This record gives sequence, C-alpha cells and structure tokens, in this order.
Amino acid sequence: MKLIATKNHQSLPDIDALKRLLQSLAVLDMIMSPEWDYRYYSFDSQWSEGETMGAMRNGCGDSFNILFNSSGSFIKGCAHDYPLSSWLEGNLARWKTALKTVPNEFSSALGEPAFDMDSISFCYWRTTTDKLWQCTSIEMPEPGDPDGAQFLLEILDSKPGTYQSFVEKYYEQDIPLSPIKDVYCHTPMTQDIINLLNPEVKLADIQTQLLEIGYPVGDKIMLDS
Repeated sequence: MKLIATKNHQSLPDIDALKRLLQSLAVLDMIMSPEWDYRYYSFDSQWSEGETMGAMRNGCGDSFNILFNSSGSFIKGCAHDYPLSSWLEGNLARWKTALKTVPNEFSSALGEPAFDMDSISFCYWRTTTDKLWQCTSIEMPEPGDPDGAQFLLEILDSKPGTYQSFVEKYYEQDIPLSPIKDVYCHTPMTQDIINLLNPEVKLADIQTQLLEIGYPVGDKIMLDS
C-alpha cells in the first residue's frame, strides 16, 4: 500500500474529497475530545471570506494546514525533526527559494501567521484546473520519508480504519468502526452516532461547533462554505 509522501503525493484525495475528509476528522476529534487542547484535527468553514481551512497539530511541533478557496487547495506541513524541516540549519533559506513557485492563487496562505511558513518540511497545491497535485521543487534526500509527509499525512488515506487505529493509540480507547464510517460519509449527525463514539457528549452541546466545521446535523444540512 502506498503511503502519502512527497515522492508519491498523488495518493492524496482530490480537492473536494480532501475537504470532506478533513471535516470528518475534525468532527470525530471534537466528539472524542471535548477539550480543545487535546484535539489533533480541526476545520474552520468560516476561516475567511471565500476560504476554509483544515489543520492538524500534535503538540510536539508537528502540524499541517490546508487551505481551500475558489482556486483550489494549498497544503503546508511541518514534521520538525525530519531532514527537510526548516527547523534544521540551512533549510529555511532553501524553503524560501522553493516557495517562490507557489501560484499566486494561494498567496494569502504564504503571508498568513496561522500557516507559519517558517516552519515547513513539505508543501503541495492543486488548482481547480490541475489534474494532479503539485509540489515545490526541492532536492529530496534518499531514502525513506525525509520531509515527514508520510508520517503526518497517513491519516488522509480516506480509510476509516486509519482513524480507528489513531484513536486506539492516542486516546487509548476502543471504538467501533461503524460510526467512523458514518462520519466519513457525512451522515447527518445524530445522538445515536455520538453515543457510539463518546456517550458523554450531547448533540445539543456541539451543534455550534458542527456549524463552524460545516457538517450536517439531523435532516438539516448546515452551510458548507
């Protein structure tokens, strides 16, 4: 099975599928971890006018941010202790040169403090007219996963079992696969789905957060920017 990495980044879902997947991950983490500080994944469907954004942070210096706008999608990630990390001596200058190839359509991300472009180890983008994902031109050390993309982006393989394994490791809990599949399919959220994931969470208490993520509730579809 191919894992997602710069050397085979075409394993990423297409733009629309990636956006839905990130929304699903954010919803699942919201339910598994009511406390914001302990969540890995988030999604803001109201990030800015005409833009939405998904993110991951693991609290150890590793992260990714994914922007969506009318032109397509832009991905920036940082696996801080990998060979291509800008945290390592000499690499930041290389990245500043490489990032000059990013299309103007995603210039807002390059200057956005939340994206922290000085902390980077990989970068992709795809416009609505691109048939494939593109990446920065930067020399890749051999072999393995020099930019940490395989490490950070494995969760984006679109397989519910991958998130189930993450929960078992990070939250140290066993949860059934069926509610994860429901959320991956964007099945409108119900208390029954929540109960299978975390019965301490009540649907009425998370509806505002679901709206912010852009996830449907019951038979009412919330706005997805």
